Amino acid sequence: MDTYNESAEGRIPRVDAYGFERPEGFDYVSYEDFYSRYVTILTRRAMKWSKMMQKSTKVEKSIKVKRYIRKGIPNEHRSYVWMMVSGAQAQMDVNPGYYQRVLLEGQNNMKLVDTVVTDLNRTFPDNVKFRKNANPCLQQTLHNVLVAYGQHNKSVGYCQGMNFITGILILVSKDEEKAFWLLDALIGRILPDYYSPAMMGLKTDQEVLGDLVKMKIPAVAELIDKHGVMWTLLVSRWFICLFIDVLPIETVLRIWDCLFYEGSKVLFRVALTLIKQYQAYILEAKNFPDVCDKFKDITKGKFVTECHLFMQKIFTEPGSLSRNAIFKLREQRRAQLLAQE
Repeated sequence: MDTYNESAEGRIPRVDAYGFERPEGFDYVSYEDFYSRYVTILTRRAMKWSKMMQKSTKVEKSIKVKRYIRKGIPNEHRSYVWMMVSGAQAQMDVNPGYYQRVLLEGQNNMKLVDTVVTDLNRTFPDNVKFRKNANPCLQQTLHNVLVAYGQHNKSVGYCQGMNFITGILILVSKDEEKAFWLLDALIGRILPDYYSPAMMGLKTDQEVLGDLVKMKIPAVAELIDKHGVMWTLLVSRWFICLFIDVLPIETVLRIWDCLFYEGSKVLFRVALTLIKQYQAYILEAKNFPDVCDKFKDITKGKFVTECHLFMQKIFTEPGSLSRNAIFKLREQRRAQLLAQE
């Protein structure tokens, strides 16, 4: 390791603000370069948000709020804004005591509890806050939210992927009950049925992404068809984990800011931007495993770390992506998938 990287490593904490350990081979130099610029943006955004929140603590949908959210919600306001714009706060307000009640009921459902417990140790092994020896240890909080949600939404129960999503909601909200209502907003209203046993929403959206790539990046769609690669092999993790453990944490949180406000369409924007940015690199693939490797590679590096520029790109690169067009594509694909069953 060169001296400059060593000194950058000395300055950048080994564990980030959310408790995640930097991975082996982490590029401290380029991260320091990015963060030294990003901190200026964060400071400016924090001042603008504080000014807006002083005028009114109501975060209502408007062009200004949408613009502010796309430019990133400061950490100190993130939990509050997610709760407000997702409808989670409204649900929590009209259901006092509900969370404690379903948690209690869920704890008597041994099948549900066992399923949740199996995944606890697999959730963020690289995060110090989820380790058994952490104080406080967030594993218990994670357990409670997942059990309560499984009891609350019996048609979903517990499904793999929900542990990662809930983990992030806990890290951001720092509150068990808020994390539960945010999870309810995501699974119940914002996302199609990604987590039901049939996972119809997930299967549909993977195919819809394929349709969008065919329209907007046809050369890549052709390559994928030629090598007989199914979209599910390439992108199921992107959708199921909402880019957690796929993209850097700062970038994931910026994507989620928009997801809570604008809905699941944002996920297509992120996927299309990645594919479009790395089109030339993907087109170098010579065979099936090559394609899969390239799709893993494009989620790493400078482009995805520079979260502020990346977020600007997702709203320009893919071009127009109307809600109506997405709705029609989803309807068509869902009908085809149901016909195949």
